Amino acid sequence: MKKVLLIEDDAILRENTSELLELSNYEVITASNGKIGLNKAIKMLPDIIVCDILMPEMDGYSVFQELTKHSTTKHIPFVFLSAKTERQDIRKGMNMGADDYLTKPFNEEELINTIESRIAKAAILKEEREISQGNVHNNVEEIQTLNDLKAFLEKKGALLNYKQDDIVYKEGENSNLIYLVLKGIIKCYKLDEQGKELITDLYKENDLFGYTSFTQNIPYQETATAIKNAQVISISKSELKDILNKNHKVTLELMQLLTDSLKGMKDQLLQMAYSSVHKKTASTILKFAEKLNHKPEDPISISRSDLASVAGIATETLIRTMSNFKKQGIIEIEGRNIKIVDIEKLQYIC
Repeated sequence: MKKVLLIEDDAILRENTSELLELSNYEVITASNGKIGLNKAIKMLPDIIVCDILMPEMDGYSVFQELTKHSTTKHIPFVFLSAKTERQDIRKGMNMGADDYLTKPFNEEELINTIESRIAKAAILKEEREISQGNVHNNVEEIQTLNDLKAFLEKKGALLNYKQDDIVYKEGENSNLIYLVLKGIIKCYKLDEQGKELITDLYKENDLFGYTSFTQNIPYQETATAIKNAQVISISKSELKDILNKNHKVTLELMQLLTDSLKGMKDQLLQMAYSSVHKKTASTILKFAEKLNHKPEDPISISRSDLASVAGIATETLIRTMSNFKKQGIIEIEGRNIKIVDIEKLQYIC
């Protein structure tokens, strides 16, 4: 008989749900708050956990994060249960790595189907892990370059899809995951005291992002969103750290990547501080063209506010400067689309 751990602070809902599960031939373990539920999960190792989000003592997000730290519980299927239906709450739970999300009120069929499918999936994944267990160590040992690391992430990481303007993570959230862009563009930014968006970096296909510290639990220092529909691979920071500990060559390559990234940020800050408006605008257009297109002369679709944010100038100033470039025949503008007509002149301005 499969064991279900139900963590729910509402006594009536807990009892009713428990009865439904027992009638469907599940052994049910119940907990009235997150702290009790966490202890029962570690001690009793259920086949699946159904957990409310808003609870006393410890919320559902914290329960899930703690369970992922234990080797005995990190693979147990975890389903969030909550009355909150906002997209951001669903996204947060799934981005953390939860298996599913049920919203209250739910019916018996939804509950049972979700539990059955997630237990079945967990069983399949367990078999695959056991079969490949002997090969994983060798695969990790064979990672010698950044390209090897990215190929490994594509095979072993979690695939996530984001629509335009979807948030990948927010500034201040726990930095548990490292990301690799497969498709699309991701922008990272911070907000100043006036709420103005300051873009710190852009990441395109084959770029890694989301790294803060590999030795400390430092939260994300910026917010990441998709500029256009994007597909990324995520891996836990602890898994990446384990790979780096066993492969010093790829560690050195990653250090070089971080060094280059810091140099780019310094150059951008110097440009923002000392360059003329024309230089800032020209340089920013070229930077976006490089990130968004395979060919710089192809049209790019980008908001004026994003351009101005990277250039470090007011949006109105950027628009006036681009109008001037248009009159000179350097660029063409149609709506959000900008096409570089004379790349040499644009480069000369820089």
